Amino acid sequence: MLKDLFIKIQTNISNFSNNEKKELEKFIKDEIVIKVDEQYEINSKYKIATLKIEKNFAVLEDLISPLKNVKIELNELNGAFDNDLVLAKRIFNPRSKTKAKIVKILEGKKTEILVYVSNKNFYTLKEHIELKSNKAINYKDNDVVIIDNKEFEEIKFIGNLDEPKIDEFISLYLNGENYRDEIKIEPEAFMNDEKQRVDLTTLPFCTIDPNSAKDHDDAIYYDVENATLYVAIADVSFFVKENSDLDKLAYRKSSTIYLASRTLPMLPPILSENLCSLKEQETRYAFVFKLVLDLKNLSVKKSELFEAIIKSHRNFSYGRIDRVIDGYFDTYTNLEKEIFDYLLPLYEVTKTFRQKRLKKGFDFRTQENRLKLKNHLLQSVEVETSTASHQLVEECMLQANIEASRKVGNIGIFRIHEEPSFKNISKLVDDVNILGVKAKLQDSVNSTILHIQEEAKKVLLSNEVDELIIQSLTQAKYSSKNLGHFGLGFSSYAHFTSPIRRYSDLVLHRILKSKQIPKDIDDICLHISNQERKIDQIVWDFEDRKYARWANNNIGIELKVKIVDTQRAKAVCYDKMVGLKVVLENYKAQKLFSKIKVKIISANIATKVIVATIL
Repeated sequence: MLKDLFIKIQTNISNFSNNEKKELEKFIKDEIVIKVDEQYEINSKYKIATLKIEKNFAVLEDLISPLKNVKIELNELNGAFDNDLVLAKRIFNPRSKTKAKIVKILEGKKTEILVYVSNKNFYTLKEHIELKSNKAINYKDNDVVIIDNKEFEEIKFIGNLDEPKIDEFISLYLNGENYRDEIKIEPEAFMNDEKQRVDLTTLPFCTIDPNSAKDHDDAIYYDVENATLYVAIADVSFFVKENSDLDKLAYRKSSTIYLASRTLPMLPPILSENLCSLKEQETRYAFVFKLVLDLKNLSVKKSELFEAIIKSHRNFSYGRIDRVIDGYFDTYTNLEKEIFDYLLPLYEVTKTFRQKRLKKGFDFRTQENRLKLKNHLLQSVEVETSTASHQLVEECMLQANIEASRKVGNIGIFRIHEEPSFKNISKLVDDVNILGVKAKLQDSVNSTILHIQEEAKKVLLSNEVDELIIQSLTQAKYSSKNLGHFGLGFSSYAHFTSPIRRYSDLVLHRILKSKQIPKDIDDICLHISNQERKIDQIVWDFEDRKYARWANNNIGIELKVKIVDTQRAKAVCYDKMVGLKVVLENYKAQKLFSKIKVKIISANIATKVIVATIL
């Protein structure tokens, strides 16, 4: 009610009810609201706004215009939390920027927050805001508790930060994904399709995945003689019916979460690891693209999409296929030889397709750090880079994704990546020149980036420059409109090949089958794009907690790091514990990407901050 009342004041509405006038009398008495004739206005010393808490600061969101939002420090919240309607008092600031502190909570729902105990006080685990309360004396240091945000009463005791198992709960809870363990829907699923499917069980399909994979989304087969590629994708839409309870839960999750500790699947294991997964020597339903390739022009001559029954004759690991491509076949069966006989020619084909693609798209030398845990503690980090087998599979999937997007039309569910702004590219050129890369703006954004990459090779800074390029680009997202994919260099692109772990692909399968677009397609695109960002945050938060624990147990250890943020004096490890980030205590304006040796001097498990000193 109060929020609506103050919106009326700020929009100069004068027709107030008797109850509203009575409510306003309290604020007039405290000189927060001023009455002139029959018109009300808010005293310029104050601001009434909705509070929004960010990572390192908070925002007083204006009730009318976002242009009047005010940024405030986290130590000025005075017990207020997200979405509270607050009264803030403006503070005189000689630097002219508006400053304020919260003096009163006007409206706020009671909600729960996750806190830890330190020096007999509660601190929020998300923002590390101190909550002074005599109720904290009932707990030990580092105890983790869910409390309400008004009286600070315990809702649930979680554990202690000294217990490494707690990290997973914290990362999921802080991002609102802890329901994944609480809500379970187990479908009664059977392969009982009444429709006549195309029987491809005699074709020797294979899957190529990481060693640890349990959910096999995609399988491939290549008819060498007819230059025809078959890409078979798990037919998840057969098992997950639109608007079913299972579908609503999958939509809410939007994606599988892969943590170093475990996998939290989008779909129940009976589907993700069994009936939908293209397991070796098991008959499975698939949605299959038959792509006739034009090997001269390096394009798809024609494509056909249909529902089928397939059998993956062999599930391979990336490592095994890398060895085969390198000419090391190990011991193999007749069946494996039959598969290798088409995989090797297919690899040569995909190499040429890739070379053509990279004339418009980009090849970023990214790597993935795989954290290896034992008893929930970090033991080592494996660095995974793109190999020949990864690229073989990637090119096959890209072709299927492109063809799927083309079959949708103008409205559907597309994976889009918009071209970066001229401002961002100009800044990128300036930044790489500071590093010693002699680059200039070219005729287009695409040619500028390719030019920068070529110049970076000359001074052996390819990896570092690729990091800067990626930072200058916009983030890819989902859209109902086809706006192309700048990074890949495609005019039309969609996600079709991973419906077990991505909701976007499931929606696309339904569109391709029914020829109908969901009415709420824009809401779906926005939701799954937001979920994608959130899941990234969960993984990063979890990994940073594991790094902080390792550092806390290795105080005094020496590491090699490179500077990645000159403004905040941050560096990242590139030797013993790849990916570990440190704040440098004695930073002396070293150049970006400078490589230095440091010693860890402290690590905070709650804040994830690791401090190091330069040796």
